[in-house]
Amino acid sequence: MKAFFTSSIFLFLAAFAFAKEDYWNVGLQINTVRPPLPSSLEDVEYWDLNGDGVFDAIKTVSSKGIPMLWLDDGKNGINKGDFALPAVNSCLLVDRNNDGVYDFIVKWLDEDGDMKADLQLVAEYPLEPTDLVWPNGHYMWVIDTQHDGVFNCIDWQNFKINAWKKSGLSNFYLGYGGQKAFLKNHTSTDKMRDLRLNWENPFLFYDEDFDNLSEMAIRVMVPFKKTGKEGAKPNTKEYSQLGGNCDWLSLAVDLDNDNAPGNEFDFDFSICYIGDGFKYTDCVQRIKNLKAMRGMEEADKFFPDPRIRNLQELVYPDHRQVKELMYSKDAKWSKFWFVYDEDDDCSRWERVEFYKPLDVFKVGTNKGGLDDNVQSDPSGDRGEWDLNGDGGGFLYIAKFDGKLHLAGAEWGAWRIDQDAEYFQGFNRTFQNKDPKKFATILYEDSDKNGFFDTVKYDLDGDKVFEETVSLAELGISDICEKIDISKFSYADYLKLGAEMANRMWENAQELLLIAQKSGLDTSWYAKLAAANSIREKYSNGWWLQFYIYRDLRSMLVLRGETEKAEKLKKAYYSGDWSQFGK
Repeated sequence: MKAFFTSSIFLFLAAFAFAKEDYWNVGLQINTVRPPLPSSLEDVEYWDLNGDGVFDAIKTVSSKGIPMLWLDDGKNGINKGDFALPAVNSCLLVDRNNDGVYDFIVKWLDEDGDMKADLQLVAEYPLEPTDLVWPNGHYMWVIDTQHDGVFNCIDWQNFKINAWKKSGLSNFYLGYGGQKAFLKNHTSTDKMRDLRLNWENPFLFYDEDFDNLSEMAIRVMVPFKKTGKEGAKPNTKEYSQLGGNCDWLSLAVDLDNDNAPGNEFDFDFSICYIGDGFKYTDCVQRIKNLKAMRGMEEADKFFPDPRIRNLQELVYPDHRQVKELMYSKDAKWSKFWFVYDEDDDCSRWERVEFYKPLDVFKVGTNKGGLDDNVQSDPSGDRGEWDLNGDGGGFLYIAKFDGKLHLAGAEWGAWRIDQDAEYFQGFNRTFQNKDPKKFATILYEDSDKNGFFDTVKYDLDGDKVFEETVSLAELGISDICEKIDISKFSYADYLKLGAEMANRMWENAQELLLIAQKSGLDTSWYAKLAAANSIREKYSNGWWLQFYIYRDLRSMLVLRGETEKAEKLKKAYYSGDWSQFGK
């Protein structure tokens, strides 16, 4: 019976070997999820690289004629009839332009022995020789700390990284959501001296409530440094090596934890740390499965840069270490940037993208305005900048508007996009379109004590501030309690967000009653007077106060009750409506 079964399998494989059929998912207008299968087993070669009588590699050709080489680095075993290897302790090399050089490499490593990959390495090399470093190629590690088996998104028809591809608003195929990490450099390894380091080193995602979605993200950036000859040109190998310190770090937080399927990423604010930063060279992450990492020496000849096979460690701070380092006494930060997603339309995976401290009114990518960065929201966000670092990265909730602000910021600006019409980065229907006009609120720290005390309004969008409010002139102190987030857990952020939103909403309800007692018809605010979430309490609470205050003040002035109108103004900017009744 056994002989019959074996014979049947052999006859089946023999018959199949003469059949030729192109892999079905080639050139179709749907995504590819795996490397293509060969057209026929006749196109499959089995190689014994070290002459020990055991197959070590499988050579195939895709339906588009692209050579592919599978290496059995983990010695799992290859049998005739196999046309690919499992994505565990194996390596795939692809010659995309069929010139005899494997220029696209993917390697999977099982670190804990459960026969499931925990690490994935992707190395991409330019198709044409070049001395330019950036952005010619990719070097990227994905660390699956969530153990869900989701790694880099790869276009398997054209063999290129497609890590930013997504469905819906923010369901990214790389699987950023959850507890994840990756390291990335936009160049090929042959341009790098130390393959243990990366430019994004690392990018960390935190699943704080174990729902397989990310509530926080930290991006660690490593600066390029000039090495070697004097006069080296920018973007060359001599100019573009990586240092051993982090000089730029961003922290993004979903302050109300309202991410969910269909809205996988919903960060509310980001804070950026800039300066000499911290050294991370002691953060050595050992590669445990060195045998599969190294593979066979006889296979080195297939690699444009075989050094990647000799790596024994990566150097980067992990999820725990980075929080310790960024707030350590040795961390040196000289600037802090802050951005708040006021229109709640950010669904990017890395952060709410920062506004730059540039022209308040210029709009568009590389136009010299706040949204100079291509990933910034043209309008809808509020940016603030502490350019001398004296605020220490602390935050505070201001009395004059009940919002979260950056301590030490010299100035800030909110470009209002009340209906979330212009969408940050990956948007809906307004891709690459910028608003012609937008309302702007400008904040200034006139007395330089680290808190905003002056608010300017350009609500008609004519780029002229028609109203300026000085807290000092109103007799209102601008000093607020500073919030030290260096010891914050995610629960602390949730508490902060809820307290801010609830206080905003309670103040709005108090003003609503005051307006009704004052004879103002409040039925016009019905939409704003309802809130079904923490987010709506925050947003509707602010807008409800804004509209009622201005309408009530207009009514009082109209009635000739100017003294009462001034009391109302002071109560509004002090965040204390009880003052209005005094």
